[in-house]
Amino acid sequence: MPRPPRAVTLSDVPIRIMLNGDPHELPRPMTIAELLEHLSIDGRRVAVEHNEVVIRRARYPEVHVDEGDVVEIVNFVGGG
Repeated sequence: MPRPPRAVTLSDVPIRIMLNGDPHELPRPMTIAELLEHLSIDGRRVAVEHNEVVIRRARYPEVHVDEGDVVEIVNFVGGG
């Protein structure tokens, strides 16, 4: 028996954001934590600015990235 078609939700719609100054398409809206995972970035080693607000690491799982948002990800570099 064939499966009925799955309803498309807003969470299935690709979105466009600005990521570090460049246009970037994501497969769907997601949290900052999901974005970092999607980009294979270790969230412990970066600082994230979302729409000109620096986001505390503890809030990465709750802050949502949506269509048109601006995200800056800065990697910490050590040295001496």
